[in-house]
Amino acid sequence: MNRFIPWMVAVVAALWLLSGWAPRKVGSDGFDTAAFGKLPVLSGGRLKPLDTVARTSLVIIHGRQTLRLEDGKVLAADHWLADLCFNAPVADKYRVFVINHPDVLGLFGWQQTDRKYFSYAELTPFFKTIDEQGESADKVESAQRSQFQNAILNLRNGLMIYQRLKNSLQPDDARDFSDEINAYVQAIPAGVEATRHKEKNEKFEKDKLDLLAQFVSRYQDLSDFGYALAVPSKPGAEWVTVGKSLLGVLSAGQVHPVVKAYALIGDAYRNGDAALFNQQVQDLSDWMQAHEHRESGRASFESLFNQVEPFYQSMCLYVLAFVVICGSWLGWNRVLNRSAFLLLLLALAVHTFGLVSRMYLQGRPPVTNLYSSAIFIGWGTVIIGLILERLYRDGIGAACASAVGFITLIIAHHLAESGDTLEMLQAVLDTNIWLATHVVVVTLGYSAMFLAGMLALMYVVRGVFTDSLTPTLAQSLTRMTYGVICFATLFSFVGTVLGGIWADQSWGRFWGWDPKENGALLIVLWCAIILHARWGGFIKQRGLMVMALFGNVITSFSWFGVNMLGVGLHSYGFMNKAFPWLIAFVVSQLLLMAFALLPLQNWRSFAVKDSKRV
Repeated sequence: MNRFIPWMVAVVAALWLLSGWAPRKVGSDGFDTAAFGKLPVLSGGRLKPLDTVARTSLVIIHGRQTLRLEDGKVLAADHWLADLCFNAPVADKYRVFVINHPDVLGLFGWQQTDRKYFSYAELTPFFKTIDEQGESADKVESAQRSQFQNAILNLRNGLMIYQRLKNSLQPDDARDFSDEINAYVQAIPAGVEATRHKEKNEKFEKDKLDLLAQFVSRYQDLSDFGYALAVPSKPGAEWVTVGKSLLGVLSAGQVHPVVKAYALIGDAYRNGDAALFNQQVQDLSDWMQAHEHRESGRASFESLFNQVEPFYQSMCLYVLAFVVICGSWLGWNRVLNRSAFLLLLLALAVHTFGLVSRMYLQGRPPVTNLYSSAIFIGWGTVIIGLILERLYRDGIGAACASAVGFITLIIAHHLAESGDTLEMLQAVLDTNIWLATHVVVVTLGYSAMFLAGMLALMYVVRGVFTDSLTPTLAQSLTRMTYGVICFATLFSFVGTVLGGIWADQSWGRFWGWDPKENGALLIVLWCAIILHARWGGFIKQRGLMVMALFGNVITSFSWFGVNMLGVGLHSYGFMNKAFPWLIAFVVSQLLLMAFALLPLQNWRSFAVKDSKRV
């Protein structure tokens, strides 16, 4: 019976995963906003579904991908976007903006309470104050800004995104947009004729000219202010805003079918006609499939990717695997070890699906920004950890793999708070094969260094605080750490050299002492120092683990720290939220090193007589 338990655990976990693939049910109001969220638009330089636009915007504004209303109802991001685009008076009352800084609240004469979410309608009287304070804060270097200045800038940025979203598919004050468009089309001939007469200094109908001018001014504002480009101008050509497409009617003579469709969708939504809304969304989806097949298919897949949330599912499985493997050290070793291994394989499969999906959607290598580097480092670490587990079968590799996999995905989760994680944050990453290979290989070096550090952490924690670090386990951990450091040395060195080759082709120099280059070199040098110290007999078990722990410090600085310096070609800007966590991590590793250097009589797992072997 025991041999079937691991497979039963894996099957239950797999069924839980599959539940995330089930199509979303239509809400109680009957509006299929999930289908609406699959419609493709161009935003942030790439084609994406409206669902992604809604999620990333809501994360920036609200800090979450869903909105909880005052009555306790949870509103999906695409439903919130439909309200915002087609029924702004309702959306303006949602408490979506986060304000928790007392000085920002003080600007509006509000007292700080447990409440931290406020609506657009509540903030409307203070737009001028917010804009003035935000403009002043924007002149200060990011690293020098106070918490108040960051808070007011975030609020102003959120308000700007909110206002632009309201004017993406139609004007925010539109009430019957399809009739308005018809009136505009009918006004064009007489308005154009009046314009000609005016230019010739002939008598003209001023009211007809003024009416057309009002429409043109209205749609020019819509064109300039729209957040998403929702209209494909021609098959395979650039996309434009609804406003720009309407301005093009002056020369084209007809309204684009997508503009008409969004007008009908909005009218149906405002009128509460769910059946008509769903039908119009389906008609527009069919049109996109017929005329923009590739973009429509990619947008639908990205919407599914958003729904499945593979990295969240992986995090949950990594935690479960870690708990199971810890339980195996307390008893029932073989069954729980096997269960944890299968859970890790399942988590890795989901993690891989997420990674490959991002590559497909982005059309790029797996590592293009800090977010994707965290995803890839975790993925590489889990693979190496599973290999170690397969070789040693003692739970150590599985425990380290699950821990690092979870931690890196948590890091990625917090990095996603800045918006769309599929954006190409650095233009230099969109070049040739040398760079793509360099980034992937160097990141695998990061993965190995963090895994070596995790193995060292396990050695120290179990040795100092428990009596479970037996001589056999200590020797096993030492072999694993040494092997992983060898792997890290190879990949860090090769990746650094490949980066130099790319830099020589792109910038005309192999090495420029850029902070990121120096960070990569530090990892290579530290790996070499560890190996030479081990080969020369200067360190034994304990020394190897202490140096591996310090490898965590060097790698974290090379991965994150150099990006915060604000200088160099690899600088992504100072990150206020990340900096304290980076310092906390460094301090934790230094503390562990201090514990590791305690006299052996203070280690619960070692007696003085064992000192020769450590």
